[in-house]
Amino acid sequence: MIKARFSSTIPLTTVAILTFLIVSVTAGGPLIWRFDGFAEVGKGELCGVTIDSQGGATLAPPVSEVFDTKQAYIWSSVVDGAGNIFFGTGSDGRIYRLTPGGQGTMLCQLPGLNVMALAVDGRGELFAASSPDGKVYRITAEGEPRVFFEPGAKYIWALAFDPQGRLLVATGEKGLLYRVTPEGTATVLATVSQSNLTTLRFDRAGNIIVGTDPGGMVLRISPEGKVFTLFDSDQREIRDLAVLSGPDGEESIFALALAESAGAGAAGSAASNAPSGSGLSGSATGLESSVTVTLSDVQVIDAGAGTTPPPATAGSGQARTVLYRLNSDGAWQVIWESREAIGFSLLPPAPTRSGSATEDRDRRLLLALGQKISGGERGRILAIDPEGQVDPVNLVTLPEGQVARLARANGRIYAASSNLGRIFAIASGLVPEGTVTSGVLDSVHHATWGELAWRGAGSIELQTRSGNTSNPDQTWSDWLSSRQGRIGSPAARYLQWRAILRRDAAGSSPRLRDLTIHYLPRNLPPRIGSLTVLPVGLALQPPPPTLMEGVPAALQNEATVVSSSVTMPPRRVFQQGALTLQWQADDRNGDHLEYSILYRLSAGTELFSLRTGLRDTYFTIDSKDLPDESYVFRVIASDRQSNPPRQTLTGQRETETIIIDNTAPELSLRPAEISGLAVSIRANVVDRTSTIRRAEYQIDGGAWITVFPLDGLADSRQEEFLLTLDLPDQRPHLVALRVFDANANIAIAQTPVTAK
Repeated sequence: MIKARFSSTIPLTTVAILTFLIVSVTAGGPLIWRFDGFAEVGKGELCGVTIDSQGGATLAPPVSEVFDTKQAYIWSSVVDGAGNIFFGTGSDGRIYRLTPGGQGTMLCQLPGLNVMALAVDGRGELFAASSPDGKVYRITAEGEPRVFFEPGAKYIWALAFDPQGRLLVATGEKGLLYRVTPEGTATVLATVSQSNLTTLRFDRAGNIIVGTDPGGMVLRISPEGKVFTLFDSDQREIRDLAVLSGPDGEESIFALALAESAGAGAAGSAASNAPSGSGLSGSATGLESSVTVTLSDVQVIDAGAGTTPPPATAGSGQARTVLYRLNSDGAWQVIWESREAIGFSLLPPAPTRSGSATEDRDRRLLLALGQKISGGERGRILAIDPEGQVDPVNLVTLPEGQVARLARANGRIYAASSNLGRIFAIASGLVPEGTVTSGVLDSVHHATWGELAWRGAGSIELQTRSGNTSNPDQTWSDWLSSRQGRIGSPAARYLQWRAILRRDAAGSSPRLRDLTIHYLPRNLPPRIGSLTVLPVGLALQPPPPTLMEGVPAALQNEATVVSSSVTMPPRRVFQQGALTLQWQADDRNGDHLEYSILYRLSAGTELFSLRTGLRDTYFTIDSKDLPDESYVFRVIASDRQSNPPRQTLTGQRETETIIIDNTAPELSLRPAEISGLAVSIRANVVDRTSTIRRAEYQIDGGAWITVFPLDGLADSRQEEFLLTLDLPDQRPHLVALRVFDANANIAIAQTPVTAK
């Protein structure tokens, strides 16, 4: 695999696929893997590649690592007026500073474990909030932290300065919002019903926009402390907010919301008393009640843990992360949602600068994500159209598991990752080369590779490799270039492709639109899973054609073809002497199957053909067409309709021994023994082929009455019966006896009797 200068790789859960189709041209013919764009992410990798709003792959902006904090997590960031960026980390409570020149140093270390919020006042002083000790510190220019405010809460989720220079402190547990003057005088500005206030922003009128947990609400709090609910989402937590003004001057609020299941089970906090988990979870049952708070930011998904979080309803379906847009008129819409990714932060577009065409043109909202994939997690940044008119752009991907925070300073965008806590800078321009590598494609069976075709523009090289292990290893073939034409990789079960995009001499960027791979799986024999012999006399017949109501007679044939696409079960009818075979069959290649019925004597080996060319999975035999004997029937399934003669395969299954008997038993009655009104009649029954199953008698055409053989059990080909009955009077009567064998053949005899 190509190693890029900067390993911005992401499993094609960043490359799979806006639309990934497997198409069968004809049953038994070649199959197609079709990649109609690359907007969604699968189990492959992107390296130096951006996915645009139409799903095409193009070269990405350059990304470089500028500083490594050596910490596990980066929880917060803020930029001062001089262009310095400060980062709050965990779980050692350290704050780092990145200067405009790109020099990173540790500024200070707080007593708390995690620096969850940072803010800079109008004079450039830095303030930091730590958790779980719940204190706000003022950091001097020399990096000395001094306690500025203690709200009495364990967790402080957000800090922000209002236009009057007062510090707003959003806390957890009791849902309190504090306002602190520069002198340190604090008042409770608002108390809400939610346990945790997770993020703070301001609208143009100076109102405070607040996100909450666990109700997933967006609140507006006036400078006087009046609380109004703007939006009650279907999610659990509002992770971040952004307030943007549109071209028409209308203000919109963007809310990044997470479902309760957005990342269950943290993969280990840095300390035992550090918050962990996903989603802020707490109780608002009372101000003095005990509260258990878990912090979503601490979540680092452990792919090895094997936990699959349940989905949560949002927007148009089941989602873990949803980005909402709230309009000034109260209407809202889902701008973006994902079932796999976890959103961490938003970065609004840079303020419009007079005379700056670049700033005016790029109004996209940036969204920082972490996305779980097989074998780990990858961070990525989406560029989202605030109007929601075009699909998001997968701007860049990072080698770390999560893009936790975004910052804009000194004309560049900075991304802070978690696990590990590193800082990356995203520059303007494009990298000279990037790669799109697919996940491992499984043909399910050994396959021969055909044509690889793609559409795009610019310098694009397509390569493939193949193997027979689900994970590429040293046993796989080498990467081979594949121009528009046949794939050169050897036949195997698995295939992987990659596209190398390069800028040309003129600096033009290539673009890969879509890609198609043809392949032919090795033909596999059909399988007959079961073969059943129905009870004698039960026949199966095709269902009658259904006349569709309201369809003219001239169109009934066409209508019948349409309606027959739904398979109807056969009808069950009684047919004297019918012997019905019914089976289930499948073909792993999806081939069309036809069936043949053969038979042999149970004591013989030579097979005789009974019927060929069957399409139904049942067949009724008129047993009268075969002599009385013991037989074995064989059903053969063939895929010859879908394959050339030399590649045609079959599968077969035989029945147990089946006795065909169309001859009635031999029934003889002995003379009746009469004593008064009591009559005894003995009967002997012999069947040369099958067993005697039951017997019945009647008097003078009355109801049939069951009679058992003398040994009490009808289970052999010869049985003896004794009829003992009392006549109703001394007039002549007629007694009839009928006997059934195992194949429903009937023997009947009768004798006159008169009482003495």
